[in-house]
Amino acid sequence: MLQINPNLSDLVTDAAAGLADRLQSKATITAAAPGRVNLIGEHIDYCDGFVMPFAIDRYIVIAGCANGTSQARITSALSEEIVTLDLTQPQETSEPKWANYLRGVIRGFQDRGHHIPGFHAYILSSIPGGAGLSSSAALECATATFLEGLLDTVLDTKEKALLCQKAEHDFAHVPCGIMDQFASAFGKPNRLVLIDCKTGEPELVPFENPDLTVLISNTMVNHELSDGGYAARRKHTEDGLAILGKASWRDVSAADVHANWEKLGEPVNRRSRHVVGEISRTIAAAAALARNDFETLGPLMAASHDSLRDDFEVSCKELDIMVEIARKIGRNGGVIGTRMTGGGFGGSTVTLCESRKASEIAAALGVEYEKATGIKPQIFASRPSQGAHLVG
Repeated sequence: MLQINPNLSDLVTDAAAGLADRLQSKATITAAAPGRVNLIGEHIDYCDGFVMPFAIDRYIVIAGCANGTSQARITSALSEEIVTLDLTQPQETSEPKWANYLRGVIRGFQDRGHHIPGFHAYILSSIPGGAGLSSSAALECATATFLEGLLDTVLDTKEKALLCQKAEHDFAHVPCGIMDQFASAFGKPNRLVLIDCKTGEPELVPFENPDLTVLISNTMVNHELSDGGYAARRKHTEDGLAILGKASWRDVSAADVHANWEKLGEPVNRRSRHVVGEISRTIAAAAALARNDFETLGPLMAASHDSLRDDFEVSCKELDIMVEIARKIGRNGGVIGTRMTGGGFGGSTVTLCESRKASEIAAALGVEYEKATGIKPQIFASRPSQGAHLVG
C-alpha cells in the first residue's frame, strides 16, 4: 500500500510546536531541505560521471530563532538530548554523531568569516533514515539554509552545496560525491537534476508527464556508509584510473578497461567496468527520457542495477528481491524500469512506472517482499520537488 507523503506545511507547524515545547522558543526562521532519489547514475558522481537524481517531497525541517547568546542549543524529534555548541570556537567533530552534520556546516560558515550568533533549533524529518535517500545531505542543506536566514545572507547555490559536501567529508567521514547535496540544493518541481560531475554544473531536465510515477521502496535494511564499504569502493575507482593512466574517467572507454583487465586485477577491473558503463548508461537514459523512449530506458535501469550488484557489489539480498519482484511485474504490468538507488548496502529501490498502475504495483511489491523476507517495506511515490529553501 502506498504511503502518503506528509505535507510540508504540517511538518513546519509540528517543528514550530516542537521548538516551543522543548526549548520554550518561538520559531522566527524555518528552513526545509529535501532528500533525493537517483533515477540512474550510481557511484559515479565521484568519478566525473553524470547522475540524474531529483529532490523528493520528503523533507528535513529546522525551526529556530536567535537566542541572544553565543551558544547553539539544538534538539530533534528523534532525540531527547539537547546538544549545546559553543559558537565562539571553530566547530570540531564530537558526540553525538548526528550533530556532526550541523557542526560541519557551521564550520563551513565560520571558515568563510561569518560570526554566527547563538540560536535555538528543533529538527523534524519525514525522510526515512538509512533508506538511501540522502537524509544526511538534506540535514546539511537545511542547516545551511537555516544559517542563511539567521545571518540574513544568501550563498550561491553551488557554493552552498559544496560547503555541505565538505561537511559530510570532514565531519561524517563519508567521501561522497556532489550528487546528494546538489539534488537537495538545486531541486525544482517537475525537474530532474542532471549533473555533470566533471564540470560541477547541474541541468534541470523536464519531468512533467503525469502518466509517469516514481515509486520509492524502502527495504528497511539500513546501511552505514562510514563503515568503510563506501570508502573502499571509491579507493578502487581511484586505483583503476591511476592504473589506466588517465586524468578522468570521462577519458576511459569500455575498450580501455577490457584491454587492461588483467593489469587492473580483481576487484578493480569490475569496479572500472561499472564506472565506464554507468556513465554511458546515464547519458543514454537522459536522452531516452527526453524522447519518452521507455523501451530503451527500462533496460538501461536494469543494466545499472545488475552492474551495481555484480561489478560494484553494493547491492544486497533485500534490494535484489525488491528489484526482482518489480521485474516480474514487468512492462505489461506497468513497470518501466527498476533498480537500487543510493549508496547501497541496503536502502531503497526506485521504480519508474505508469501512474494509473502505481497503487497496484506498490501493493504487489509490498506483499511479495514481505512474503520473501518477513520485512514490511515502506513504499511511497514522489514527484520532483522544491530544493532547500526558507519557509514563510
